[in-house]
Amino acid sequence: MAAAVPGLSLRGTLVRSAGDKPALELSDHKQVSLEGDEPTVGVLNDKRLWGTDFEVVGHFNSPGHFEVDPIHTRAMFVHKDGKRLTISYWCEVCYIRTYTPGTCVCCQKYTDLDLKDADER
Repeated sequence: MAAAVPGLSLRGTLVRSAGDKPALELSDHKQVSLEGDEPTVGVLNDKRLWGTDFEVVGHFNSPGHFEVDPIHTRAMFVHKDGKRLTISYWCEVCYIRTYTPGTCVCCQKYTDLDLKDADER
């Protein structure tokens, strides 16, 4: 029934599961495996985000398996210092922003993690 509920929010610590896959460790120490489209999985596999207070929006595919909404919906957030932060990546050389980690399409420099206040426009 939970799979039919759009936009379910889940919050915990971003960790690696026993199978080295992205997972969310909830406050009760249970782990929920995270899945999503390729760019979303790219963010979930970013080592710079491991161990952060992390929120995902999506739905359960089955108990213990959560499907994060597609990358274009902005369904992942980091919580820090009481703020909800959006996740993006920035090339300070070319001034190009992307939403999944990787090399800049222009200069090929690896992009920097850039967390922004979700309330700022």
